[in-house]
Amino acid sequence: MPTRKASATWEGGFQAGSGSFKGESGAIDGAFTAGSRFSEEQGSNPEELLAAAHAACFSMAFSLQLDRAGHPPDRVHTDAACTIEKVGEGFEITTMKLTTRGKVPGIDAAEFQELANNAKEGCPVSKALSSVRIELDAALE
Repeated sequence: MPTRKASATWEGGFQAGSGSFKGESGAIDGAFTAGSRFSEEQGSNPEELLAAAHAACFSMAFSLQLDRAGHPPDRVHTDAACTIEKVGEGFEITTMKLTTRGKVPGIDAAEFQELANNAKEGCPVSKALSSVRIELDAALE
């Protein structure tokens, strides 16, 4: 199985400094600052990257669950919201909320929910974030 790589550089002190990141494929890159991470300044941040990774991974894992159950989806769309909070003297990623909607012919709502929960538990990014509360809101379209 492949190993994927990315890199990041931070220059300067925490408040006045800035950073950049890029993936080895060239498909992702961006800039970040303390302001883009902890307030509303423009720029990316690690939580946005985690949210994108989790949304992508979960959508694929859910599609796999649906396929295996005999219900190949027309579409699975997932939004992910990653929350960072001050905890004690530091910061922690405390919650990842996944909101997924699926257009899946021939499935009932109960089976859809069951397979969505299976995907949440089996998704490799969910497993990597095992110390984070992961909330799921799943509904058929």
